[in-house]
Amino acid sequence: MAAAPFHLAWFLQGSSIQAWGAPWTGNISEEWMRPDLFLDLARQMERAGFDYILIEDSIYVGQNWKNSRDIFLKNGMSIPRQEPSIVAAMMAAATTRLGIVPTLSTFAYHPYLTARIVGTLDQVSLGRGGWNMVTGSSDLSAQNFGMDKLPDHDERYLMAEEYVQICKRLWGSWEPGAIVADRKSGVLIDPEKVHTIDYVGKYYSSRGPLNSGPLPQGQPVIAQAGGSVSGKKFAAKYADTVVAAPRGVEAMKKYREDVRAERAAIGLDPDGCKILFLLQPIVTQSKAEAAERVADRKASAEADIDKRLARMGWSTNIDFSGCDLDAPVGEFTTNGHQSSLQQFLKNSEGKTLREAIVAYSTGGICVDVVGTPDSCASQMAEIMEEVGGDGFLIEQPDVSRRTIASITDGLVPELQQRGLTRKAYAHTQLRDNLLEF
Repeated sequence: MAAAPFHLAWFLQGSSIQAWGAPWTGNISEEWMRPDLFLDLARQMERAGFDYILIEDSIYVGQNWKNSRDIFLKNGMSIPRQEPSIVAAMMAAATTRLGIVPTLSTFAYHPYLTARIVGTLDQVSLGRGGWNMVTGSSDLSAQNFGMDKLPDHDERYLMAEEYVQICKRLWGSWEPGAIVADRKSGVLIDPEKVHTIDYVGKYYSSRGPLNSGPLPQGQPVIAQAGGSVSGKKFAAKYADTVVAAPRGVEAMKKYREDVRAERAAIGLDPDGCKILFLLQPIVTQSKAEAAERVADRKASAEADIDKRLARMGWSTNIDFSGCDLDAPVGEFTTNGHQSSLQQFLKNSEGKTLREAIVAYSTGGICVDVVGTPDSCASQMAEIMEEVGGDGFLIEQPDVSRRTIASITDGLVPELQQRGLTRKAYAHTQLRDNLLEF
């Protein structure tokens, strides 16, 4: 019996400088303003049959290390970053089947603006647009928009409920067939099929209708990274695809079962949401080279403890600079990215802070996949068979044309030969491709 096929997507950390200073990245520090690398990436993903590319984003400069921006600026850590919807539109123009999913945060964009931006992306891509919905994790980002800090974590999800409802109603404010384009009568749009939404909530309000017109998909694909209890419930209710990062096969399996059970409990088809697990595969020509890459990754982490901890603080809103590196990891709480902190703490038992951050930053995120293309394909097949589905969201810490090729021209053909991933798209629109299997 042949193994069931699974989905592949790409998680792009930001949309400007990638892996500055790493080997094989060319002149990225001089050419970062031009999106050539990202357009090449999108074309490669499409050639390899990926469902979508997700453009992660942040809208602040890190300052979570010694209350200073220095380490982030000097090392180009998540800075500079360009507006993802602009890069997304260019990617859409460079492709014909690949889904394009930029990140837009609920605290920085009014829901009407998000509905319009993502709706327009869906239109110009002929039904390949998506939206990675995030609620924010840093008070520094909130301060860029006139707030002292972000609302509490759980309240952010209450706000997001209203936010998504507004977006969905705006996308639905045009009935099918609203644009009649009747040359004889001179009528372009049937007024009876365009409606206000008149939404008034506790946090957001919007009159509508959306002025940019109907969408090819009806509504764009919604992606969401639900790691916390609130996040998983939200993802189960609203997401078409979930960005998941539980560590270990058993945790991956449980995560998928939890989200599917939550969907079933609220009357939604569990198969209507595809859960993709974050993966950083190391794909090399030989086992010896793979072992060398693993050793190099660990040595780099051990040499850059401050940078690794600063990066963790960037996402969790915690300044680790005053902590004793050689003492056991203490207790931490955050109003920032809770699932990242929980995963870090869960895997830090019995370790010093130094050991914990090295282990955390050198793993393959959900699970380690290391070896030749043939070996990595076999590992991924075994993982998916045990987890049950639905696929992988591949990320590379050192994005370059070489590392991209190791996936698209090394790993993917091996997966395709096993019937594990698609060789050609069956549909033109993103949601249809996600629901293909």
